[in-house]
Parts: sequence; C-alpha cells; structure tokens
Amino acid sequence: MKQFNDIGIGGQLDRNRIRKLFFIGLSGAILTFAGDWILGYGVCDERLTGLEKKLMQFSALSDTALFWSAFLGLIGISLEGLCYFGIYRLIASGSEKHAHIFRSGVFGYMLFAACGVHVPCLSSVYFYKHMLLENPEAAYKMTIQFGMYFLLPAMILFLIFLFIMSAAQISAFAKGLTPYPKWCWIFSLPVGMGAAIMLKFAGNHAVTNALTAAWISIGNIWMFGGLLLTMNRVRKGWETQ
Repeated sequence: MKQFNDIGIGGQLDRNRIRKLFFIGLSGAILTFAGDWILGYGVCDERLTGLEKKLMQFSALSDTALFWSAFLGLIGISLEGLCYFGIYRLIASGSEKHAHIFRSGVFGYMLFAACGVHVPCLSSVYFYKHMLLENPEAAYKMTIQFGMYFLLPAMILFLIFLFIMSAAQISAFAKGLTPYPKWCWIFSLPVGMGAAIMLKFAGNHAVTNALTAAWISIGNIWMFGGLLLTMNRVRKGWETQ
C-alpha cells in the first residue's frame, strides 16, 4: 500500500508522540485563552451598537494589557498550529486524501491566525484607543478603515482555511478513518467554538464577554482536551500501548 510521508496508510502510529503534541497544543490553547480573557473581560456600553460597542469596551484596557493579550495569543496560536500535526498523523493513518486537505488547512491556519488575525485585532484596538485621545470624532471611522485594509483580508483567508481544516477532520473522524471511535468527530473546533458563541445570549457580563472573546481558543481546548481524554479508549492502530 502507498506510503504517506513517514506514516504508512493503515500502519501503526506513535501514541506517545501524538499524546505529547496534544498536550502541547492544549497548553498553547490555554495560553491563547488567557490572552483572550484579558481582552474580553469587561462589560459593554449598551448605548452603543456593532463593532463600536466592542471597541469601546476593549479600549478601556491599558497598553500593557493589550500587549499581553497579543503576546500570549501569538505564542499560544503558534503552538496550536504546530500541534495540529498530531491530528494530521491520525488522519494520515487512514486516508491520504483527507490528510492532504487537512494539512492544507493547517498551513493556512499557521500563516494567518496569529500574525494575520490575532495580533492585528489587538493593533486595531490600540489604534482606536489612541485615536480617541487625539481625534474622538474620527476614531471609529479611521479604525474601521484600518481594519478593512490590514485585518479583513487575512481574516477572510483564515476563515477559509479554518473551514477546510475542520471539514477534513470531521469527515475523517466521522467516517472511521482514524483509530478513534467515529463519535469523536465532536472533538473538533466548530463544536467548541459554537458552544462558546452561544454564551453571548447569557447577557452583558464580564465573564460571558471574556468567554465569547475566547471562542476559538475554547474550541482548541475542547478539541485537544477531548482527544487527550479519550485516547485511552483507543485500542487499535497504535505503535505503543
């Protein structure tokens, strides 16, 4: 049978190596969650609407808090991207096609998530905060223009690759193309992200605002944590037990 990189399709997988990748990925997701929590913790001004409502909330943060939010996300997201290759190994053991598609999504995630989306989001908040001091009338308009030029293109590309990666992962798990039970497709980013987004209906509270700001990092915690916890249920396909 055709070999796929260093993993033979249908061959054995190094359980300890994949476990280590999942643990590092979970640690990275927790770092990112901490950065998102710093950014999102607070209440919104209900008199405002749309992006201005969130920007005004975020602008209350100190420059130091904005830095740490950006920095923690930069490190955490980079670790997450590298550790997706643990999932790639699982998929590659059963389907070359799904593994190729998943890997393409991972590369896009690594290219755009940290430096293309997360850090520019914090840059936009910093820009808005200081524009409010210099020119309050033009602050919101200029921030939106800034985001359209320097954040939106990368965000669109990021979401495309995130969809590709997630679709390939869910399909591979649901079809039984990995050593995991089919139902473990639930340990994917969209499930955890969707649960976090639903929290916005809980109202305008500091904790729920922080959790909804961390929707992607919560998705990663759900995914890596779930795959780690269910690893002991897997009885086939491992090189080591």
